[in-house]
Amino acid sequence: MFQYAIVLTGGIASGKSTVSSLMALSGFRIIDADAIAHEVLENSKAQIVEHFGEEFIVQGRVDRKKLGALIFADKPKRLELESIVHPKIKEQIEEEAQEQEAFKKPYIIDIPLFFEREGVYKIDKVIVVYTPQKIQLERLVKREGLSEKDAMARINAQLSIESKKERATFLIDNSKDLRHLQNECERVKEEILNACN
Repeated sequence: MFQYAIVLTGGIASGKSTVSSLMALSGFRIIDADAIAHEVLENSKAQIVEHFGEEFIVQGRVDRKKLGALIFADKPKRLELESIVHPKIKEQIEEEAQEQEAFKKPYIIDIPLFFEREGVYKIDKVIVVYTPQKIQLERLVKREGLSEKDAMARINAQLSIESKKERATFLIDNSKDLRHLQNECERVKEEILNACN
């Protein structure tokens, strides 16, 4: 069990990256599972070619957009990719978490699929960034230039945001503007510090 770790999670396009930046500005140290995943993916190029084909490597890099389109439309392929990258991601997150535990202060691990990978990480405190599904869909279509159908496929590939909301230790509402989100982050920061004292 990582005693000082707090997971930051939410749904796709719920605003987790913005919350992560705001929490870092508040003084929390952040371990970014997405950044680790990108690095692991690049270092797994040979396995990507072996399992999915040469066409997913463009100019020496993994074409994440093309690979994403494939795995979100094909669950067995998604599970295949996860079996390649997730053990390496977990190992690196745990290594970095061990280093942070030594400071004996709360720190945040940004793990998008924390609830989907139940039991993988021994952490019991979770911040959920909440955005109603309708807003998730609008943001995702706008951000990624996806059709509504493709955007919904990505949203449905994850546990519903309502289920995640129910399981939150700390909840950040990101259904309004940036000022509201900053206030929410400040409120949760105080909750965390009070809980840890």
